[in-house]
Order: sequence, then structure tokens, then C-alpha cells
Amino acid sequence: MKTIGLIGGMSWESTATYYQVINQTIGQELGGLNSAKILLYSVNFSEIEKYQSAGKWDEAAKILGTAAYALQVSGADFIVICTNTMHKIVPEIKRYIEIPVLHIAEAMAYAADEIRVKKVLLLGTKYTLNEDFYKKTLENFYLEVAVPPSNLVESLNYVIFEQLCKGKVDHVFKKIFLEAIVPIIKDSGVQGVILGCTELGLMFGKDDFPVPVFDSALIHAKSAALYSIDRLGHSI
Repeated sequence: MKTIGLIGGMSWESTATYYQVINQTIGQELGGLNSAKILLYSVNFSEIEKYQSAGKWDEAAKILGTAAYALQVSGADFIVICTNTMHKIVPEIKRYIEIPVLHIAEAMAYAADEIRVKKVLLLGTKYTLNEDFYKKTLENFYLEVAVPPSNLVESLNYVIFEQLCKGKVDHVFKKIFLEAIVPIIKDSGVQGVILGCTELGLMFGKDDFPVPVFDSALIHAKSAALYSIDRLGHSI
């Protein structure tokens, strides 16, 4: 079994989901008292968010790169970054280490391909939706990617940082989002919805949309577990 190096804390709410799902998956796959070999480096999200909002991605890369290196020297065989947005700086993080990184967007692309989904609606932070780093990764797997209109992107971003990252779920906001998102799905020919923020699974579930839902935290965590026991089905 490979040792998983988790970089978490962005937010800790979704990192807890990773720890749970990884161990549940190992238990299901191997049975008995088996659990995952995990090293966790949990950062202070307040520091990361300040660099995000200030556009100082190089400073954020130093923090996560240092975390990745610490996990490597501690015995991790590969790195899992427990957030979508910070995959923007994966190339910079890789400069600190020699072990592979299990990319979250690639995990989502493989999941969509498994059920022949070709067009997805991507939901997430404004960084994930307004920039190309995530969309291009999905498009490299021949996925067509749609994003919500700008006003909805800003609203999603607000709820993610001000509520979900603090463990709060406002069902009034959820109802408003569903009323806005479901028509987009029906009008644009979208075949699946990617919850491209690891906290969005706290608000939306698989039955909330009329198409398949790909929860990035659940899929990424399960992929990490399967890769650790050589059952993922593809390399990273």
C-alpha cells in the first residue's frame, strides 16, 4: 500500500471528507481492519485565502510546495491536494518534489468518461471558473465545459468562502442556486455537473440536478485510495 500525502485545510471541512472517504474505500476494497496509510499536512486557510484574493499565487505556491516536500521526506508516495482552486499552482508545487500529484481535474475527467458524459457544467470558486487552468485540463480529455454567468459565479464564490468553508449550509441559497442552475442545464445540453469546489458537496447532492453529479471531493478521495493500492485503472 502506498502512503498518501494529503495537503488539506482548504478548508478543513472538506479535508475531513477526504480522510473519511479514503479510509472507507480502503475498507471496502481490502476488508477486515484495513485502513489507509495517510500523512496529512493541514495549512492555515486564512493565509492561503489572503494570497488568493491578492493574486499572490507565488506566495501560496511556496506554502503548498513546502508542504508537499515535507510530506515527501516524511514518506508519502504521492500527493493529493484537497482543494480544486489550488490546482492552479500544481506546476509550481511539482518543482518542490519528485513524487507524483494526483490531479483533481483529471480524476473528474476520468469519472465523466466512464459514463460517456461529453459536456459538463462546472461549478466552483471564481478562480476555478474564470481562469483556464481547470477547464483546459478537462478539455484535454475532450470534455466540453460550460460555466455559469458571471453574476452566479460571484454568488457561488461568496457562499463557498463565507458559508461552506465555515461549515454552514444555507438552504435558502441552495434553493436560489438550483432555480438558476437547472434551467442552464436544460437549455445548454449539459450532460453532467461537476462540483468543482470540494465544499460544494456540503450543499448539493446527486439528486439535486437532472443529470449526473460529479462531486470532486468524493471522486478525488476515492481515486487516491484506489491508486494507493494499485486499483485506480490509470496512471498519474
